[in-house]
Amino acid sequence: MANRFLTLNVGASQTVLAEYTVGGKGELTLVNYGMAPLAPVDADTPGAMESVLTPAIHAIMRERGIKAAPVVVSLNGQSVFPRFAKVPAVGDAEKLDQIVRYEVEQNVPFPMDEIVWNYQSLGQTPDGDQATIVVAAKLEHVRGVTNSVAGAGLSPEIVDVAPMAVYNTFKFGAPDTSGCNVVLDIGSRATALIIVEDEKVYIRSIPVGGNSINKEISQAFGCSLEDAEQLKRERGYVALGGVTEDPDEVTDRVSKVIRGVMTRLHAEVSRSINFYRSQQGGSQPSRLLLTGGTSMIPQLDEFFRESLQVEVEYLNPFGSISIGPSVDAAKLEGEALTLNESVGLALRMTPFAQMHFNLMPPEIIEGKRAVKRIPFLVAGGVLVLAALGLGILSFKRDTEVYRAQNGAVEAQRDTLSGFDSKIKDEQRRFAVESDKADELRILLAMRPLALRRLVAVRESLPPGMWIREWKTEPSRGEDVQSVTVNVVIRGWKDELEKVVKNDAESHGGKARTAAEIVLDEVKGKPHVESATITGQTDVGQKNCLDEFTMKIVFELPGKEEGRKSGKKGGRK
Repeated sequence: MANRFLTLNVGASQTVLAEYTVGGKGELTLVNYGMAPLAPVDADTPGAMESVLTPAIHAIMRERGIKAAPVVVSLNGQSVFPRFAKVPAVGDAEKLDQIVRYEVEQNVPFPMDEIVWNYQSLGQTPDGDQATIVVAAKLEHVRGVTNSVAGAGLSPEIVDVAPMAVYNTFKFGAPDTSGCNVVLDIGSRATALIIVEDEKVYIRSIPVGGNSINKEISQAFGCSLEDAEQLKRERGYVALGGVTEDPDEVTDRVSKVIRGVMTRLHAEVSRSINFYRSQQGGSQPSRLLLTGGTSMIPQLDEFFRESLQVEVEYLNPFGSISIGPSVDAAKLEGEALTLNESVGLALRMTPFAQMHFNLMPPEIIEGKRAVKRIPFLVAGGVLVLAALGLGILSFKRDTEVYRAQNGAVEAQRDTLSGFDSKIKDEQRRFAVESDKADELRILLAMRPLALRRLVAVRESLPPGMWIREWKTEPSRGEDVQSVTVNVVIRGWKDELEKVVKNDAESHGGKARTAAEIVLDEVKGKPHVESATITGQTDVGQKNCLDEFTMKIVFELPGKEEGRKSGKKGGRK
């Protein structure tokens, strides 16, 4: 008899609950599914996720007639910190765990007791190291999802990661997975980029998606986001290159706005591919596969085929699984691209999944272990009662033995008491040295911050612009809460004129200088407290370069946070 289970992928703006069965040989069948919108919430606010996700799950179950069953859950890519790491090859699994844990401590910007993490080995690199992919998420974010699932009367079995679920779908369902492939899962708030080449995997979340298009349309037409969404659905397509214009003025404007946003996405995709090739020694991709709700915009495949010069396809998740008789096939055809994550989650209940991550909160894992131990505890209780009778009979004899042993212990205690003061002196010296080590650990924990700041500014620069000078102002006082950096940026005037023109077209004719474009991008980066332009001038022969100076104030982690991070690898 086929086993029945559910999948739940929690996106940024909607959730999808699906029902599957799996046969004895791992054959998957989609039996039922439904979708419900999710209101935006702050995942860091306690109870916020439960307030929207639990009612959404209830609504789908009621509307679609789905009964409770074990459920495989996924977190959206924006909630997860993925990292590819090369670590020394060691045969001992415990040593490998320790090495990967150190990588997590150094690269995830939260204390270890506030995250849940998992990793998978990808085999050896050409230079003999062990290739691994690590994923981590804030524990409270994960609990928000698992508490919502439990609140709906469901039992979470696995907490997976959305990009890895899409990876499993690709490896299982794509007719050919050889060569270097790029999968773009374009959602409402972000795009998950997944590069797959043999055993190599690279993942990045790009903050460009369907909502980005809605905002640009809303600004261009002066309408609400709801009306912008309707314009995108009814009139939207990606305008291709050249001077061709749509005869309908509104449709023409919408299509060009969409092209402007997709041009930004293309730039981020190209940057990610270049990073993958330089850092992981990867190849130039030969194929791009599109999925996600926003990928259904007409002519998007043509746009990427033209801009990336690669073969472009859509990732069909239902090429290798069965469809139940109660599923509306016509409706499923129009929504298939939104179900790739769901199919990837379902594969976790079969032998065919290649990535096996589980970010289940530790208390749920322990609770499941306790339930499995109940039969053994009952049997143990019977044995305890039997042993109790024997214990009473031997009590008097044990009492006499105890008295004799107690006298010997007291004599030994008197002998050892002279060492007490020496031990206390050593403990005081140890405490002094430990405090010194704490300061060093804090500095080591904050090493990656400077590089992240540089990357944040570099990612904000459009083509044709570069960083010429980077100066960090000296900090004053002991309780420093921020770092101020003066950055001198240069760019070729002719290139920047193109950037300014494209920006104006995507903002309804509103003109901004190149410096203002960069300033707005920098302000939107994490941990940027403020940013201002402090100077601007023309330089170079014949004034062919623009140069401006920007003062950026970056937030620092609090002192206690730094101390926690610094102690991760310390004494327990």
